[in-house]
Amino acid sequence: FLLLGSSQVVWFLLGLLVMGVAHAVITVKGTHLSSHGALSESAAWGQFWAVFFIEVCGSFTARAGVKAHVKMHHAHTNVIGLGDSSTWKVPFLPRVVYLFIAPLAVPIITPIVAMGQLKGQPVWAAMRTVACVCVGVYSQYVLLRRVSGLECGPALLVMLLSRAMFSLPYIHVNIFQHIGLPMFSPTRRPKRIYQMSHGVLNLPRNPLLDWTFGHSLINCHVEHHLFPSLSDNMCLKVKPIVSRYLKEKSLPYQEDGYFSRLSLFFHKYQELMVWAPPITELVGVQ
Repeated sequence: FLLLGSSQVVWFLLGLLVMGVAHAVITVKGTHLSSHGALSESAAWGQFWAVFFIEVCGSFTARAGVKAHVKMHHAHTNVIGLGDSSTWKVPFLPRVVYLFIAPLAVPIITPIVAMGQLKGQPVWAAMRTVACVCVGVYSQYVLLRRVSGLECGPALLVMLLSRAMFSLPYIHVNIFQHIGLPMFSPTRRPKRIYQMSHGVLNLPRNPLLDWTFGHSLINCHVEHHLFPSLSDNMCLKVKPIVSRYLKEKSLPYQEDGYFSRLSLFFHKYQELMVWAPPITELVGVQ
């Protein structure tokens, strides 16, 4: 906040970068780990951190977020109609817009979607979400006005830029690691070990994304889907054991580069993001 109050362009841009990185660490890594209860062994503290990271910092509803991610995506990974990552698809958008422009609107879209998710929730939960989202957004705004000394317009612009800074890789990571891999029928889903080894992919180590998004979302995503409650540090520790085990059992341990996946999605956008995915049947293991 102090750097953003500087009249020097270099210091101002450094402050914007620091705020963007901090926001990504809190709202991606913090939100993800708290949704799995991986930040505390206490159920009460786990609930507190989930509300803090998801609602106050992430401007979303904790109840809907945990349900969609933990109870649907993880429980039914790559199962058609359940955890098939179809919520990330926007078929009417052209590939260039979807991959490189639309993600920049995530900071605006997120609270709007959150308000839509409040329907059917208990009144107390809905009121808590609205209050927490308002507190989070207003707190950042007030700090930018009071500490950084920014006027209303520049303060709002800084908020948008810092919150959108990692939106592109956020959307990319969420589609790269599941879409385009085997999808399964709800009535003929394979055993969990086959489901996760075929339907989940790891990206390579990346210092920036490992730190901002966390190992469990980047280079240990297979391990995370097999052991969802493990912390980032523990996912990294079991990674060689999981890799060795799957290879010994002749199961796939899927890995691919970030730009390799980006090229694949760019050139096969219609097939991957518009058309319905084909159903895979693992003959012999069903």
